[in-house]
Amino acid sequence: MKRVTITKKAAKVLEQLKEKHGDLIFHQSGGCCDGSAPMILEKGDLYLDESDVLLGVVEGVNFYMNQDQFEYWKHTHLTIDITEGRGASFSLEIPLGLRFLIHSRLLTDKEDNFFNSKK
Repeated sequence: MKRVTITKKAAKVLEQLKEKHGDLIFHQSGGCCDGSAPMILEKGDLYLDESDVLLGVVEGVNFYMNQDQFEYWKHTHLTIDITEGRGASFSLEIPLGLRFLIHSRLLTDKEDNFFNSKK
């Protein structure tokens, strides 16, 4: 069971970015710059600490969210998608005229029980 998934269209863009930039991470922004958008960055370009929660791995890329923000999102499943348009962040897809975005839905009872049992 996965807490974070990615659409096929977004996965294609992610592969292009991996080929160009190497190892990457996703970090769900908590309101800075581009609101609450997922940012893709080169691994090591963002300082991660014990307050960042690893929510999952998509296409070989770790997806993190700050612990405080995770408290609001802990009952949701996230799907990373891509759309045309420029965001206002430092995310690597911005120069392509694209931006990643998140679609969310509440976890099913089965999913919620699964993730809560892992604590």
